Amino acid sequence: MSAMYLPILALLVGVLGLLWGADRFVEGSAGAARNLGISPMIIGLTIVSVGTSAPEVIISINAALKDAGQLAVGNALGSNLANIGLVLGITALVAPLPVQKHLLREEGPVLLLITALAGLCLYDGWLNRGESLALGLLVIPLLILVVKYKKNHPNPEAIEEAEEIPDFSMGKAILWFAIGLTVLLVSAEITVWGAKSIAIHLGVSELIVGLTVVAIGTSLPELAASVMSALRGHHDIAIGNIFGSNLFNLMLVMTSAGAIAPMALTPEVFTRDFAAMALLTVMMVVMIAFALQRASRTGSAARLSRSVGIVFLTAYGFYYVLLWPSI
Repeated sequence: MSAMYLPILALLVGVLGLLWGADRFVEGSAGAARNLGISPMIIGLTIVSVGTSAPEVIISINAALKDAGQLAVGNALGSNLANIGLVLGITALVAPLPVQKHLLREEGPVLLLITALAGLCLYDGWLNRGESLALGLLVIPLLILVVKYKKNHPNPEAIEEAEEIPDFSMGKAILWFAIGLTVLLVSAEITVWGAKSIAIHLGVSELIVGLTVVAIGTSLPELAASVMSALRGHHDIAIGNIFGSNLFNLMLVMTSAGAIAPMALTPEVFTRDFAAMALLTVMMVVMIAFALQRASRTGSAARLSRSVGIVFLTAYGFYYVLLWPSI
């Protein structure tokens, strides 16, 4: 058992390093963009939103280069499961979350479409380079459409959040960018080594480690951001963070591994892990639709109640029951 201490310590240090490095990386990137005259709103919608997925992306690339691609796929699917079941569940318990129509009209259909496309990539048990690149490149038109839409339909909460981007000098911004990127790269190396070592010692697959400890660890920024946003009354951002993170996990994290090292996947990746993630995604959209419909019928505010949070946490726990025989 003593042989497990170093891998566990490496995993903990690696995940903490990823979280700290991602913050510095995003701050440096955003600060440099601000110095170049890019508006805070555009920075928030692009650099900041994509940057929150930096830990998962760097882990995915590192894992693929080390012939541990299933760890990356497990991290992507597991992070999405954790974002909905754990992050949204806990956030709704902290404070019932008001929901807006645009979540159902705009973000919801996009997330469902990308989830379906990710399923097409996984259903045959093979994640190849062509489909990974195709799905990953969809990020570009998606960001362009989001920026255009938000400029024409500004959200006061998003504007307030964007204004909090640090106003660094260019030199300081570049320094933080370099430090953040370095820490990300080193931390990813440590995290992947720790995760692979734990998998070997426990006799489980790298996929399982990616679906569980690595996914939960790299979902901590979303948990912290969503809970703090909810406590501060920024409810739209709390739910929006989850939609955005899940999109980027499928479009960038999973596809990074497939583009670098195409891989064969066990049948359970689609029938158990993707199916559970897709089900939770549909549940989230349906819950939002139900809340909006009930609000329009009663004239009250649409919100995801604490009971909805309990439902998501219960569903996430049930997924672990399904996962248990493989652990």
